[in-house]
Amino acid sequence: MENAELIETIRGEIGANGPIPFARFMELALYHPQHGYYASGRANIGRRGDFFTNVSVGPLFGKLLAAQFAEIWEKLRRPRDLKIVEQGAHDGIFAADALSTLRQSAGDCFAATSYCIVEPFPIWRERQQENLREFAEKTSWVASIDDMEPFVGIHFSNELFDSLPVHLIVSGGVANGATVWNEKFVDLEHGLSAGAPCGVELRCQNAPFEFVTSTVSRPDLLPHHLGFFPAGFETEVNLAAPKLMSEIAKLSRGLILTIDYGFPRAEFYSLYRNQGTLQVRAKQKKLASPFEQIGLADISAHVEWSSLAEAAQSSGATPIGFTDQNHFLTGIISKFFPDAEFDPSEKRALQTLLHPEMLGRSFQVLVLGKDFHETLAGFQFGRDPNATLGI
Repeated sequence: MENAELIETIRGEIGANGPIPFARFMELALYHPQHGYYASGRANIGRRGDFFTNVSVGPLFGKLLAAQFAEIWEKLRRPRDLKIVEQGAHDGIFAADALSTLRQSAGDCFAATSYCIVEPFPIWRERQQENLREFAEKTSWVASIDDMEPFVGIHFSNELFDSLPVHLIVSGGVANGATVWNEKFVDLEHGLSAGAPCGVELRCQNAPFEFVTSTVSRPDLLPHHLGFFPAGFETEVNLAAPKLMSEIAKLSRGLILTIDYGFPRAEFYSLYRNQGTLQVRAKQKKLASPFEQIGLADISAHVEWSSLAEAAQSSGATPIGFTDQNHFLTGIISKFFPDAEFDPSEKRALQTLLHPEMLGRSFQVLVLGKDFHETLAGFQFGRDPNATLGI
């Protein structure tokens, strides 16, 4: 099974222009308007889907985050118009769960809340609107964060930054006191791209892909400040994530709360992580290569949290908390649900969300404040975020 139209599009671009950075390949594989894995609506989460995430466990995740949203509203001094902006909302189920909880348990906050989803793809907007139809008066959509005016409220995302295109770089060893970095590009097999000899046109069209290594495509891919790396050390550089974070951080007042999996900079670039963090998944299984099931599989890389926090700082936001999901949700439960009697399905969901061997340790939560400096329940058990992030 393959996505023939998408493969032909990628082949055509390489054939015309030569090898492309992996970030461009990943952009096409995931976000091509008609055939990309996300843009086409093919992305499927849950136990029967391609990957499993927090929302997959059921409504409890939205219930717990709603309690945190309500506390933020209180600490913002109960604004009459609290805007919650979600980006990477998938089918809108989290938004429905959170709004349902606010309506039931925090009526004043619910009355003040409007919910906006940043969604560039029509097929996902349609699914979100269907799942949020009972909240039609509360919800709105924009295609890009750039389409929003500054607002007072919360920007929320769950597994947004890990899916942004990354460049792949590899060390060529140390020379003249610095690591020599090269970049991995995607080419047609046997170099059958622009400028390469190709006597048979049909052979070029049907050629599979391979990695080739050359000098980096842009100077901001050179992480000289990270130290020395031995030859063969591979890692990712995500230029899109800090750029997006700096755009998000332009909100007038409030918080950016993002949940994802990754590492602070020092750990992300640890020498023992010498093959990087890129992963390809389909039907809950890891695939060996990004060239398998192109457009039919998820491609992601772990988040390098320190760069995200620094990008937010450049737009005037301040790190308020950074901790793993276990401690974050435990903080919310201890503050707002200390005596709650969770039903059996919620207890199972809690085990998945909190257990260190499941989602509790692999996911981290970063919150950044814009004209907001108070401590939140979810971070009462966290350490100093600047020290943890090394910024």
